[in-house]
Amino acid sequence: MRLGLDIGGTKIDAVALAGNGSEVRSRVRVASGFGSDEVVRNAEAAALEAAQAAGGGAIESVGIGIPGIVDARAGMVRHAVNLGLAEVDLGGILTERLGAPVRVENDVNAASLGAFHLLGLAGSMAYLNLGTGVAAGFVKDGEVWRGARGTAGEIGHIPIVPGGTRCGCGQFGCLETVAGGGWVARKWGGSAAQPVARLFDAADAGDERALALRGDLAAGAAAAVRILILTADVETVVIGGGLSNLGERLFGPLRAQLDEQARQSPFLASLDLASRVRPVPPGSPVAAVGAALAGNPRP
Repeated sequence: MRLGLDIGGTKIDAVALAGNGSEVRSRVRVASGFGSDEVVRNAEAAALEAAQAAGGGAIESVGIGIPGIVDARAGMVRHAVNLGLAEVDLGGILTERLGAPVRVENDVNAASLGAFHLLGLAGSMAYLNLGTGVAAGFVKDGEVWRGARGTAGEIGHIPIVPGGTRCGCGQFGCLETVAGGGWVARKWGGSAAQPVARLFDAADAGDERALALRGDLAAGAAAAVRILILTADVETVVIGGGLSNLGERLFGPLRAQLDEQARQSPFLASLDLASRVRPVPPGSPVAAVGAALAGNPRP
């Protein structure tokens, strides 16, 4: 079997795939922990639990998707601030503990590969991750494309609002400050467990500030789709991440934005942007599946 682990800020989502990668045989979730000792220990436990839940047997390979700066070739996590990791040889440590080769990949790249596989796509695809931040990954013919220096898809740090909010990267008006869930929640305020969902509730009730923020979010997501298609001309943009769980509450306004832009621009109309957008199937473990596939990239 092939194992895939999606290590997030709070949980590890682990799956076991059949040897040919066509079937998810088990799925388990455990807490991520914080710091290298806890994260490594919990990742090992999640992998073993997923393997046992799949019926046991030989582990052929293990892939890990993790946020932050990752050296996929070396298996090193250079920096993952939300997990308290810095210069951790995650691939090497877990290879020794699990007795199988372990490959480490950036979480968005892993999710990109998983979405491409689970949706049965062909050709070219961009995966747009709308979560706390905004980032994208590219897949062509089943292979992740990282760019010359591994930063392909960092569209969240493209300024789109002149003189806008100062971003954590040091620039102003970045796409992430408009369409990133963390920034939207910060602008909305409040102490709700799901602040963006509560913002959408308030917009549905007619709150003017909530309506404006929801409109900005939809416009930012539409801008991200335009950027991905106009720069890379991918056939499909798959949208995932935490905000995608809003479903039609997000995708309806997003498509409306794209349709309105098409009415204003014959050029954009010719690109048929709205029809090229697809959501991740709700609840599907795209990042864990993609990590498993990245762990052993054979057909």
